[in-house]
Amino acid sequence: MKMIFITWLLLTFAGPLWIVLTRQVDLKSDYSTANRDSAYLAPEPKTTKEAVIQTYSARAFNWRGIFASHCWIAVKPKDASDYTVYQIIGWRTYHGLPALVIAQDIPDRNWYNQTPKLILDVRGTKAEALIAKIDEAAKNYPYAKPYTLWPGPNSNTFPAYIARNIPELGLAMPSDAIGKDFLPQGALFAKAPSGTGYQISLFGILGVLVAKKEGIEINLLGLVYGIKFSPFRILLPGIG
Repeated sequence: MKMIFITWLLLTFAGPLWIVLTRQVDLKSDYSTANRDSAYLAPEPKTTKEAVIQTYSARAFNWRGIFASHCWIAVKPKDASDYTVYQIIGWRTYHGLPALVIAQDIPDRNWYNQTPKLILDVRGTKAEALIAKIDEAAKNYPYAKPYTLWPGPNSNTFPAYIARNIPELGLAMPSDAIGKDFLPQGALFAKAPSGTGYQISLFGILGVLVAKKEGIEINLLGLVYGIKFSPFRILLPGIG
């Protein structure tokens, strides 16, 4: 039992410690002055005529980024000259505002000094067919106003909800997207966000997910341990 506990500690904190030691998170940043410029990952809307759907992930702000990422969705309809960004911003609730933001914006902004990664890119006729579905699902999201950092509903609960409602989107959430396993309205069983498997989750705190895209994930206190098969990856807290 002692060896199991020691192994669990190593698996849990090795990733976050690595993130700190390699300075992948800026622990001294001030949100009011942090970089929110474009990372130049999205196609230029004024010269890209086809429809575009993109999902991004970036390390969460400040100490949160040691353990978790923040994800959001951006869409550009065919021939549109701007992107619409869908995301949850938790600190809006401190000012009595809804956490859900749907607005024309730069799709690939740095997330307060953290460079985003592109985790889904859908173009052309498929994107054109799905954009209206994304907008409808977003407007029906049951947690547009409230926000709970842990275990959810938070910024990652939202894109996971969109993905489960639109399985043809094929969005596999990063394993470090804490909150993705919080199933809305007290559900205990659901499709995996990618639509390629299923999961059992107890309020996002304890659960198991098995899917072709995500692999096998064990959720303990919101942290994910697991294996991804294509490509092969070991999934650990912090480093994903």
